Amino acid sequence: MSPIARIIAAGAALSAVAFAGVATAQDFSLNPTYGTATLSAGFTPDPYVVNVQSGGSINASTLSSSCRGFIANAPDVRLQYSAGSYPLIISANSSTDTTLVVNAPDGTWYCSDDEGVNGMNPMVRFNSPQGGQYDIWIGTYGNASLAPAQLHISELTSQ
Repeated sequence: MSPIARIIAAGAALSAVAFAGVATAQDFSLNPTYGTATLSAGFTPDPYVVNVQSGGSINASTLSSSCRGFIANAPDVRLQYSAGSYPLIISANSSTDTTLVVNAPDGTWYCSDDEGVNGMNPMVRFNSPQGGQYDIWIGTYGNASLAPAQLHISELTSQ
């Protein structure tokens, strides 16, 4: 193979790898599968609960080495939050071992596995939450394995 042919082949291979990564990334521009919650500080009822099917086919560790489990491409739930002086606690409850991925209004990714009060449940706590859009994914262990779960949004307690 000539040097020019090697360069072209290497460029094509590199492009394929780069575009494959983009195709599997979480896309917070997509509509959330289980809807949007619009909440303001002091909301009731607390917790606000959404029933979901957790899991998906995308390995959450592609976002960060601290992320675990498999999640969907689109967010499960979107939270539009008007912050006040209370903390914001996002957690999940399920009979299976779930994980949590949250994209905060500033674009920072937060991940949790087993930090909730009930052992195997995930929880992300924002002590001084920002107002704005939070995109939330609930993951499971096992590629494409779906499990019933509840997303809890609270200013008081986690699940």
